Amino acid sequence: MAASVIGPSAAIAEVVASTTSTFEIKQSVTIDKPDTLVWETLRSPQKWWGNAHTYSGDRANLYLDMQATGCLCEKLPGRGSVEHAHVVYVQPQRLLRLRGALGPLHPEAVVGTLTITLDGEGENATHILLTYLVSGYIKAGADSMAPGVDEMLAAQLVNLKTAAESVAAPTPLE
Repeated sequence: MAASVIGPSAAIAEVVASTTSTFEIKQSVTIDKPDTLVWETLRSPQKWWGNAHTYSGDRANLYLDMQATGCLCEKLPGRGSVEHAHVVYVQPQRLLRLRGALGPLHPEAVVGTLTITLDGEGENATHILLTYLVSGYIKAGADSMAPGVDEMLAAQLVNLKTAAESVAAPTPLE
């Protein structure tokens, strides 16, 4: 499948493969900030995840417990909550891996593995590679859902880039 450029921030998004029961998505973007700052932004999904892709409609309700067995979770009204994915691997400033069925996949019988890899490009840029592998039973077919999931994740990657690039670098102490 062909790669596409998403939005003005030049995120590259691609559904690499899809069948009725599986799909693989790969996306990448370069963020014009050092990996330390990008990592800190990634750790705070309430600063960059889109409101439209939350259950509560408000990304301020998201949180990410950045350790194995932690979760990308959301607080819901009435003391409810939802786990979007749980954390299975963290290597600070290098890699975050989560398992979960995101968005419309949540009620399906699937396993999804989301891996976000950071690679510093010099002192002031970070390349992000995002992969999402999904396998299982999806009533509508994985191949029919893959493009929408790809689009949603591409939007989140652009949001991450925008949020990270809007943060001022810390001023060194003299």
